[in-house]
Amino acid sequence: MDQLTFAGAPGVIVLSAYAVMMLAIGFWVSRGRRGVRDDMQSYYLAGRNLGVLVLFFTLYATQYSGNNIVGYAPSAYRMGFAWWQSVMFMTVIIGGYLLFAPRLHKIARKNRFITPTDWLRHRFGSPAVSLVAALLMLWALGNYLLEQLVAMGHGISGLTGGTVPYQVAMLAFVFVMLAYSWLGGMRAVAFTDVMQGIALLLGVLVLVGGGLYLVGGGLGDAFGHVVTAEPDKAATPPLEGSVSWLSILVLVGIGAAVYPHAIQRVYAAESAATLRRSLARMAWMPLITTALVFMVGIIAIQLYPGLSDAESEQLVGLIANDVAGINPFFYVMMILLFGGVVAAIVSTADSVLLAFSSIISKDIVRQHLAPSASEKTVLLVGKLGGVIALAGLLVLAWNPPTLLVNIFVLKFELLIQIAPAFIIGLYWKRMASAPVLCGMVVGALISGGMALAGVPTLYGVHAGVVGLAVNTVVAVLGSLLVSGRSLPQAQEDDTDPREDAARPGEEGAADQV
Repeated sequence: MDQLTFAGAPGVIVLSAYAVMMLAIGFWVSRGRRGVRDDMQSYYLAGRNLGVLVLFFTLYATQYSGNNIVGYAPSAYRMGFAWWQSVMFMTVIIGGYLLFAPRLHKIARKNRFITPTDWLRHRFGSPAVSLVAALLMLWALGNYLLEQLVAMGHGISGLTGGTVPYQVAMLAFVFVMLAYSWLGGMRAVAFTDVMQGIALLLGVLVLVGGGLYLVGGGLGDAFGHVVTAEPDKAATPPLEGSVSWLSILVLVGIGAAVYPHAIQRVYAAESAATLRRSLARMAWMPLITTALVFMVGIIAIQLYPGLSDAESEQLVGLIANDVAGINPFFYVMMILLFGGVVAAIVSTADSVLLAFSSIISKDIVRQHLAPSASEKTVLLVGKLGGVIALAGLLVLAWNPPTLLVNIFVLKFELLIQIAPAFIIGLYWKRMASAPVLCGMVVGALISGGMALAGVPTLYGVHAGVVGLAVNTVVAVLGSLLVSGRSLPQAQEDDTDPREDAARPGEEGAADQV
């Protein structure tokens, strides 16, 4: 993005407009909803009233960031047709949601859950399980937020042609993000998600159309060029590559679905029917977003042959420059696209920060430090805790040391270790807390140890998936050994599949959908 010839004053204007709109949304939401300032349910879950459209876009923003646009096209350029797997990554995440989201939503609404850890506390009744899970989630969220801060600084600096330096760019939009999310909570975040989602979708569509105009043919011609000019990029991948592909489908599909900010959107849906409708629409988005970005990378093989790996990282900027030169319409749309990319990065960061703050409020302060504190106080401490954590991450992002960045790469590898407790625990009543705790700890140690030791895969299987496999075996076999232990009746009722049809109102409507 540093090579954008259309950057400069237009970029400053577009980003300023995005910032003003974000602040206006936060002010508008807070003005009409006083409870959002001192009530955790209102602040963190938008009062559990997100409708189909807003829920769809906030789920979309959770799954797709500006990094997907900027990073996936270069991967398609380097790997060729093998990078079609990126479309599968995003598709399988929907499958991950469907493994547990509708069922968890019903239980969460009945028991007024705020954070993902509330489900584990309710299901297993173990402070140790809840605390370990909360720490794993905080680590993953901190990692994700650090990534977004770095991307935010580079994106804004690139779009403004260096007019706004990297560090100043981070500070400016972090302030904007803190302001509107502090004022409006999840509702403000969700409405900004709608804005950036629309900008991103339109921009990517125009980018693909402009790229096809530049090559002077259709997609068939671009694909045919790859087969003819660079057949290695159209070849069948080796066995280990295929195993790695399947492994990362598991890692991303389950890991992204159990992101804390994703689970909180499941809680925030106004009904199970709303959630299912939103997920049904999300199932089409990989073809409308990730597949289009894949096409950008394939088109670029014909437009810019022979780029090195480092040069290919600037691919989206290269093609956007050329598309912007077609006519004024494309010029304006490319500015809006990169403004949308930056807005998407900011939108992802605010969702992560909100989830981080909620875990501090509910799972650390309320459960372990100040159980008798008022909800307003706990919420304020969570907000301040998020700000302090953000300040620490800003220090790392200012001039990130390589070693620390490598350590923070552990994201999905650790986060996915909470999946057996979430997913299997929803359906299997005999799953016990002690084996679940042991499984999470062992899985995290294995996956984290492999990654830090420089062994990211084992015969093509990613470290996180290796850890998950061992984690699941320990949790399941251990639970079988202590199978005499039973859950309280209330919890059994929560996980009884027959309850789906028990109520004729909200849940009955969900089943009809």
